[in-house]
Amino acid sequence: MSSGAVYPSLNDRVVLVTGGGSGIGAEIVRRFAAQGSKVGFLDIAEAPSRALVQELSAAGATVRYEPCDLTDIPALQAAVARLRAALGPVTVLVNNAAHDERHAWQDVTPAYWDERIAVNLKHQFFAAQAVVPDMQAAGGGAIVNMGSIAWMIGAGGMAGYTAAKSAVVGLTRSLARDLGPDNIRVNCVAPGWIMTQRQLDLWVTEAAEREILERQCLKRKLVPADVARVVVFFASDEAAACTAQTYIVDGGWV
Repeated sequence: MSSGAVYPSLNDRVVLVTGGGSGIGAEIVRRFAAQGSKVGFLDIAEAPSRALVQELSAAGATVRYEPCDLTDIPALQAAVARLRAALGPVTVLVNNAAHDERHAWQDVTPAYWDERIAVNLKHQFFAAQAVVPDMQAAGGGAIVNMGSIAWMIGAGGMAGYTAAKSAVVGLTRSLARDLGPDNIRVNCVAPGWIMTQRQLDLWVTEAAEREILERQCLKRKLVPADVARVVVFFASDEAAACTAQTYIVDGGWV
């Protein structure tokens, strides 16, 4: 496991990552594992999640997976409790899970709208609520909420997703204000168009590749590691004075 920069403050820390089974989330899990952290992650997709645990455990990492539908808040709370019992109190939370399904505004029903909010926003608050007592007892902690540049660039065809992701910034700033007295830092990382397998399979056409190269200052495709490196930094003590911020990782699109 290659970690890039090494942050001693993350060694032996208990880290919780939501949506950690694939894509950006899986790379975040790998990066924390490489730091010597004890990593627990939640995901609804069991096959890739169990494969990731096998991969990292074989390399000597302490990693535990709990299957969980994050839109089921009682199930989320129970899964966090199981991870705490197995690994110890959580002092780093990465709210990574999301789903950027495209949807035409004409077709959105009230139920579908609520589903987009549940899968992209609601669980971030309740995951934080579940672990903050651990951080308070430990004298501090770090929460990293995953946002998106989609709302910043006015992307169409996903109004529920962009509404939720813009709200992540407000959630981040409010929690940072509320939790700062407990030495708990809360930041947001907003990725651009990252070349996960899902993006490659569903959305990255030749036309999309041309748009990426035209819009970004950096003329290359961005990969999950580009985001994961930043997340790990904000979780570490090297970012001890950073809170209530949104950091964009988009190759200079915005």
